Amino acid sequence: MPHPSSGGVVDGVREELAAAGLQASLLVRDLTSGDEISLDADRQFPVASLVKLPLAALVLEQIDDGALDPAMTVGIPPQAASSPGPTGTTRFRHEARIAVEDLVTLAVSLSDSAAADALFTLVDPSQVNAWLARAGLPDIRVRHRLSDLHTTIMEALGPSHERLAHTLAHRGGETEGTHPIPQLDHSRANVGTARAFANLLTEVWRPSWMPGAAAARVRETLHANVHRQRLSPDLASDASRWASKTGTLLNLRHEVGVLENDDGHDYVICVLSESRVPAANQPVADATLGSAARQLRDALR
Repeated sequence: MPHPSSGGVVDGVREELAAAGLQASLLVRDLTSGDEISLDADRQFPVASLVKLPLAALVLEQIDDGALDPAMTVGIPPQAASSPGPTGTTRFRHEARIAVEDLVTLAVSLSDSAAADALFTLVDPSQVNAWLARAGLPDIRVRHRLSDLHTTIMEALGPSHERLAHTLAHRGGETEGTHPIPQLDHSRANVGTARAFANLLTEVWRPSWMPGAAAARVRETLHANVHRQRLSPDLASDASRWASKTGTLLNLRHEVGVLENDDGHDYVICVLSESRVPAANQPVADATLGSAARQLRDALR
C-alpha cells in the first residue's frame, strides 16, 4: 500500500534526479508490512540485463521440477572477439562447456551475456513470457536474446564515436516509447517496470507460488552480484546485506534488489532510469540514483 506522507520526499527526489540529467522510476517496498513509496513505478523502460532475472528464475524452477538437469553442460563458443563484456565467458577465447546451474550463476552474478544466451537455448523468450504471464507479471516482456544488445549503434560507430552513440540514444526518441535504436524501442526491446520487478523480487523473497528451493537459489545469485557501483554505496552496511541485479546499456541505468537488515526489515528497492547526459561513465548519475533510493527507503522506514 502507498505510504501516506511520501509526497514531499518524492518531489524532492524527482528534482534531484532531473538536476543530474535523469528520468527515473523508483519503488521501495517493506516486505514485512507491504507498505511502499514510489516515483513513476509503472513507467515502462527497456530493461537491458535485468532480463536475466526472470530467465534465471524460470531455469531454476525447471531444475526444481526436474525438467532440466542442473549438471547438463551447454557449449559456449569463443566470445572474446564478438561479445563485449568485462569478465566471464564473454572474454573466453576457446570453446567451453558449462553446467546449466553454473550458467545461471554466471548470468546473474557476473551479468554474463553469453551465459544468459546459452540458457536461452534451453528456454526461449516465448517460454519466459509464458512463465511471466502465469506469474501475473505481464509488464515484463522478453523479445530477444542478450546477443542483440551487442549489435547497437555503439558497435556500429566504434569506440571513437562513443559520445555520438550516447547522444543519439538520448535524442533518438521522437515520441514516448519509440526509438530508431531497436534496443531502446519499447515495441522491440525487452521491457519492464519498477513495479513488475518489485513484484518478482517480492515472490523470490517471500515465495507463494515459486518453489522454495528455486527462490533460494535466485536469492543466492543476487547476493553474489559483483556489480555494486550504483545503489550499494548508499544502502549496504555492516548491519545489512544488498542483493541485486543491474542493467546498463547506452543511456539506461537500472538496478533492482532487496536490502536485508539485521533488524528483520527487508526492503525491495527497484530503480529504472535513463540519462540525458551523452557519456558512458556517469558516476554522478549512479550516485544520484543511490541517494534517491536511500531517501525513499529512509522515508518509508
